[in-house]
Amino acid sequence: MSYKLYNPFQNFTFDNKACFLSGNRLSSSEESIQVFPTWLMRSFGLEDKPFKLLDESISTYKKLQLPCAIDTAQHIDRLEEQIKKAFLVGYEEVKKLDRLLLFQWIGKLIYGIVFNEIQIGIRQQMISGESMNFSQVLAKKFTNLHYMLQSLIYAVEFEGNLPFSINVFEVDNPADTFSYRDEINTLVFSLRMKDFGIVACLQDNGANDRYNHETLNKVNGNKLHPIQFEEICGRYFYSAYLFNRLPEYTILPTEQIIFIEPMPLMGMDIRPIFDNFQAKTYGQVLENFWKPWGFTLFEIIKDPENPMTFLTDQGGKFLCSEEIELSKS
Repeated sequence: MSYKLYNPFQNFTFDNKACFLSGNRLSSSEESIQVFPTWLMRSFGLEDKPFKLLDESISTYKKLQLPCAIDTAQHIDRLEEQIKKAFLVGYEEVKKLDRLLLFQWIGKLIYGIVFNEIQIGIRQQMISGESMNFSQVLAKKFTNLHYMLQSLIYAVEFEGNLPFSINVFEVDNPADTFSYRDEINTLVFSLRMKDFGIVACLQDNGANDRYNHETLNKVNGNKLHPIQFEEICGRYFYSAYLFNRLPEYTILPTEQIIFIEPMPLMGMDIRPIFDNFQAKTYGQVLENFWKPWGFTLFEIIKDPENPMTFLTDQGGKFLCSEEIELSKS
């Protein structure tokens, strides 16, 4: 008998009676886990801090939970221990983590938020009496992410290219820094804490790394100023927006293991994989990431051919973080 992956989108099962990851029925409503792990919330006092949802409603970090069977929770606990150990030390340990572990941890966060968003949507639909209108494109993306997350509980082998882009940077952060961002529609994520920053695209088969390869080559091995890391995040969030493919995967369950292999992004589509770069839209993204320093869109794209950057000097050489002096904060 071969493995069978669970797909909650098939029957739109998002109640608290089944495990979010395995689909196994739960014996109690007490079987649940936090979306944001307890160790992370306690480290930064996040439990009661507001968390804005897509419908503009406000929850708190600790209210975001997932129904989870005990055996699934044990697998997630083991993952959390490895992540916690590295994250609380800092960059030198985080950069050693297997990228699949980081993908599983980030993916569980993102999917956990998606799960909570869907539950809210279902409740609102029941109150209004209207039918649930859910994007088939997003359902496909989230289904693929959910399949990949099941590598936490089943033996899964990713063949060919890994289905994600994940980068870890050393960042000269203030000691109490905790900065989290995500974009659910494009499955892109960033986190800045301790002395490191992570930016991830969870379903691009490495395409965003290839798109941003010049930036990665310039910053490789260098410690970044926070504004430099946020600029890199802006570039990845924007390139994820330009990414115009819906990746497909061949999934082959066997008796011992499940194989997941990305299909070529080009396929039958002759268009470039990324839409054309637009300076104004990129500037709007960067303005949002640079809010702590107060730079305006006008300043950022004053020269549309060369938007403002803190990554390199006028000669294109990497700008060391010590050389960056900001009058704005």
